[in-house]
Order: sequence, then structure tokens, then C-alpha cells
Amino acid sequence: MRKFLTYIFIFFIPILSGCAEASLHDQYADAFLIGVAVGSDDVGHPYRFPMKKNAKEWALIHKEFNSLTAENLMKMQYMHPKPDLYYFDDADEFIDEAERHGHAVVGHTLVWHAMAPSWVFKDQSGGTVSADELQERMKEHIYTIAGRYRGRIAYWDVVNEAVKVKKVKDETGKLVEKAALRESPWLTILGEAYLEDAFKFAEKGDPTAKLLYNDFSMTNPKKAQFVADMCQDLRSKGCRVDGVGMQAHWHLEYPTVAEIQHALDIFRAASLRVHITELDLGILPRPSGEQDADISRNVELAERLNPYTEQVPAEVLEAQAKRYEEIFNVLYKNRDIVDRVTFWGLSDGPSWLNDWPVKGRTSHPLLFDRDLNPKPAYEAVYNVPSCCDCM
Repeated sequence: MRKFLTYIFIFFIPILSGCAEASLHDQYADAFLIGVAVGSDDVGHPYRFPMKKNAKEWALIHKEFNSLTAENLMKMQYMHPKPDLYYFDDADEFIDEAERHGHAVVGHTLVWHAMAPSWVFKDQSGGTVSADELQERMKEHIYTIAGRYRGRIAYWDVVNEAVKVKKVKDETGKLVEKAALRESPWLTILGEAYLEDAFKFAEKGDPTAKLLYNDFSMTNPKKAQFVADMCQDLRSKGCRVDGVGMQAHWHLEYPTVAEIQHALDIFRAASLRVHITELDLGILPRPSGEQDADISRNVELAERLNPYTEQVPAEVLEAQAKRYEEIFNVLYKNRDIVDRVTFWGLSDGPSWLNDWPVKGRTSHPLLFDRDLNPKPAYEAVYNVPSCCDCM
């Protein structure tokens, strides 16, 4: 413990002295927005906007970031829980708070197979809704939400996680990866046209917002190319697709810098702007070696998978800082196409990774610890724009 505390004290002297007045978004002012997802684990009502966050949290959010995403409260399940009921109060408050402090607001998300209430896909008798009725429900939802906040949302995640990578046998019987549209009620009932509908409805609902497709595992080359081709196909059908969101739930072990760069090259070739939409960097052991963020997967807690319940060894924090530095180096070098980097949470305590893919772990994926103190990763990210090899 003595060695660990000494390390922390020495490491943070430059942060507390040299960076006291500046901020992350100041450092990246010539490159891209620095955003944060505002969660809700610390409030009385689950998934409602955390205006009850304490003053220290809000001061840190407003100092360090210039873009805000609502982690959950703008999803269909919470804004449109019943056919004849919309809940606007928390989203209104969220957007008001962001605007008071000059933050760009990201709307997350309009169409997703998860966190959509079950009524959306059912008719009055409980059977599967017709294609015409589901299309009308999608249109009404998008027009209502996007229309209400027209001119106040900088970016909409229009469609979320519609692509899945599967392993299939090729003509020789060898297992290979193949990207395809994810099986979901949207796809089953409406077919591929649901993507086109979603983007066209979103543009009509709010012509001023930039429209994005958002997904995880976007450093997988099969998935990245499929998404790029899909976006170009949507454009050929008259849709405005401004860019893609790479969720970036990454780890000490993956992806490589080369894999990140390759994905960026694919999206650059397709003339797509890139947003890093949900960045966190796991340091805990992976239960199965999988590298995605499929929320349907969860495994049982085991002691070996939860090694840092009391403290994180200095060398692990240093390794995390180094990985964050590598990631931001490549993003900064590609700032001609990267418009935003959003961290999926302010601090380690409320991070979703405490309960995924293993429920009940003590995770440490972000720049600030459970007491809102900056970790070594903060300084690593902060210093990237001023390092000579990034210019």
C-alpha cells in the first residue's frame, strides 16, 4: 500500500500543478470534441437523468468535456414506454443543462433492437405487428423525439448495433468471419428497408443534426467494411449518413493500433466522419476472450476475474495509461476525419463494466477513479496533442 500511494502522489504532481486550469477539451480544441456519457446509477429512479449528481461531479464534467451523451434516458424504453405515453422531463432537463454550459448534445439513440419496449413489435392482440404499422410507429417516434429537440442536438445515433459478425463455413468447410445485418424484430418485420426509413425519418425530424450509424467491434475489418458499404448503399438511396460511431469498449489487450488505423482508413475511403462514441478501457481479465460489447452476454462472477477490489497495482495503471496514450495518438493523427471522442462515463464507480460481462466486479476503465481523482491515464490523454510525434 505504501509503495502504491507513493506512486500515485508522485504521478499526479504534474496533473495538479500543470493542468489545474486547462482541460481535456482545451487540449483537443484543434482536433475533436471531448465528450462524456452521463449515467444514472447514483439517483433514486433507475435510468433517469442524474441532475442529483453532486456538485463536484458536475464541476468536473463541465470543466473537462464539451460534449454530452445521455447513457440511457433518451432510449426508446425510457422516452416512449407506452404507445400513448412519452416521457420528456429528464431529456428536457439534460439538454437544458448541456446548453447552459455550451456542450454539444448527442442524441442516443433512435432505433435499436435492445431497450425498445415490447409493445413496439406487437399488435393489439399480442401478435407480431404488421410491417406497415411498425414503419408508422418508427416514423411517429422519430418525428416526435427528433422534432421536439430540433436544432438542439448536434448528432443523432440514428441506428444502433444493426450489424453482427458471425462465423460461417466457407466453400472449403473452414470457419470464417462474415458480417451481416443482425437478426432483430426491426429486420424481421421491415426487412433491410428499416435502415433507410430510420435515416430518412431522422433527417425530416431534425434537418440540422448530423446523422450517425453507431456500433461496437468496429475495428473488426469485416464489420468495418460491411458498415462502410452499408452507409454508401444508404446514401445511394437518398439517405443522409454523415458518419459512423465506433463504440470503442476496448481493453489492454485489444485492439491493436494497426487495427484502429485500418478501420479509420476504411471509413475515410467511404467519406464517413468518425466518432468514438463509447470509449472505455478495461483492465480486468476477460472471461472468454471475446472482444465485443453484446449486452446479452453475461457470465458468473469468479474471483480470478475480479482481482482489483481494493486497489489497482501501479504497473497496471501505468499500462492502462500507455494504452490510452496509444489510442489517442492514432486518433489525433487522424483528426482530419475524427470529430469526437466520448468516454462512456465520468468515473470508474458507475461504469457499466462493473456489471458486464461479469456482474458484480470492481472495474477501473475510465480516466477518473471512484473518488473522482485523475488516474495516470488522464495525464497520458492530456499530453498527446503536445507530444512531438503527434504533430
